[in-house]
Amino acid sequence: MQDVAAGNRDMAAAWDGDEGAHWSAHASRYERGAAPYRERLLESAALVPGERVLEVGCGAGRTTRDAARMVAPNGRVLGLDLSASMLELARASAVADGLDNVTFQQADAQVHGFTDASYDVVLSQFGVMFFADPVAAFTNVHRAVVRGGRTLFMVWQGLDRNDWAASLRTVLAAGRELPMPPPGAPGPFSWADPDAVRPILETAGFIEVAFTDVSADFRIGADPDDAFAFVRGMGVTRSLLTDLDEATASRALDELRDVFADHHSAAGVVFRSAAWLVAARA
Repeated sequence: MQDVAAGNRDMAAAWDGDEGAHWSAHASRYERGAAPYRERLLESAALVPGERVLEVGCGAGRTTRDAARMVAPNGRVLGLDLSASMLELARASAVADGLDNVTFQQADAQVHGFTDASYDVVLSQFGVMFFADPVAAFTNVHRAVVRGGRTLFMVWQGLDRNDWAASLRTVLAAGRELPMPPPGAPGPFSWADPDAVRPILETAGFIEVAFTDVSADFRIGADPDDAFAFVRGMGVTRSLLTDLDEATASRALDELRDVFADHHSAAGVVFRSAAWLVAARA
């Protein structure tokens, strides 16, 4: 991988390790679960043929490939991510789709050497919440965008509006008082507070920062067993179980199965979720 900011090295190791491997193995499931948010992001971006697009934290590249179709034939899209395994999958999918206007690169957007004013639009679907220094990251991204260029991100709202994550945390706490991450610490919910996010983008040089509330069902499995097998391998699950003895961990996992059963319907195992669509201009 190219240069990684010192504060992002642990995150890079996770995404280029076990966490990225799990996402790669379950890419289609993650993409299906987040489909309503991806569709809203691309609808709001209103990409047109000929535009140059950067996606930050592109993962397995579904949004990147959709964007490439929208800007074809003479527009181009670059997807950046920390995970080699997800990028390998993204490249293979682009080839299978016959897309020749999209490229993928393993890089840390906080320190990547962008060419000034080389993109008309920056997109990200749940990929911008993990920078150790978000002001530095978005200052770097800002220099890559043309004046007046559009920037649109999907980021999760808080646990109180994301039942899938809140249930997982509560059940696997197994009666423990789990500390909340420090405000602003890198993680899935670090951009949940608009009052904290707006200064980051404005300090980095963005203007007209706006937040739109977007809610959707989040499907994590076809049935409780399918959902359990998927969630059992997630990094957050392994982390929450680390300090539990075998009997307590077993009881917590049984309770998690019950939660999935409670959320099971004809549509699968579905939870309420909510995100912010963050839009700004350079």
